[in-house]
Parts: sequence; structure tokens; C-alpha cells
Amino acid sequence: MNQPDSTYNIPLKYRKMENLHIVFWLLKDVSWCMVWKPLGIAMIFPTLIISIIIAWRTRQYFSEICHNLAITIWISANSYWMISEFMGFDTHPLWGNYTMKHLALIPFLMGLSILMYYYLYWKPRHQDVVETM
Repeated sequence: MNQPDSTYNIPLKYRKMENLHIVFWLLKDVSWCMVWKPLGIAMIFPTLIISIIIAWRTRQYFSEICHNLAITIWISANSYWMISEFMGFDTHPLWGNYTMKHLALIPFLMGLSILMYYYLYWKPRHQDVVETM
């Protein structure tokens, strides 16, 4: 639905923070891939903190808060998985064929659940609400 104020603008200072967030995220994942443990673990904090700030700043738009919360939860799951590999407990048995790294499935599924709620329940029932997605 076209409404007069249907444009979503991101202030430049927020956009710069979002772009820096991508740099931190990539450094974290490259460090994981290269097994640079100190840098990988250090990059968890700015990556996670900025994702929380982004989620907070976009909370007025339900679509944005859902996606940004899912990203924050994803980064948490991804960080746990990386730490489990770095510390060598990723292959420790948990239950049946599941190992300690599979605990990352809990937050991954939480993030997916948020997005499923948004796309399958909320969005179809709120088609008149101007959103960013």
C-alpha cells in the first residue's frame, strides 16, 4: 500500500555503524576459518554489541526487529559454535549422535522461529501496515 511516508530511511551515522558491523562479522568468520582464535573470539563482542544496537534502533518496525533479532541470535549461535571448535569441545558427545556443537541449533532455531512467526503469522495479518519487508 502506498502511503505518503512509506520510505524507510537510515540515518548516515546508523548506516556507517551497520557497515562496520559487517567488517567485524567478516573478521570473526575469517578468523574462525583460519583458526585465529584470539581475533575470532575478540570479534564476537563488537559484532554482537552492534547487532543488538541495530535491533534496538529499528524496534519501531516489526519487520526490522524480527530480522535484526534473528541476526543477533544467529551471531550468538555462530559464536558459540566457533568457540566450541576453538576450545575443542565441539565433538564431545551430548546425546545420541549429537555433539556439543549441536547446542548451537537451539539459538539457530530460535532465530528461525522468529522469522517464521513474522512471515507466516504476523505479516499476512497486518498487510495494511507499512513495513520495510
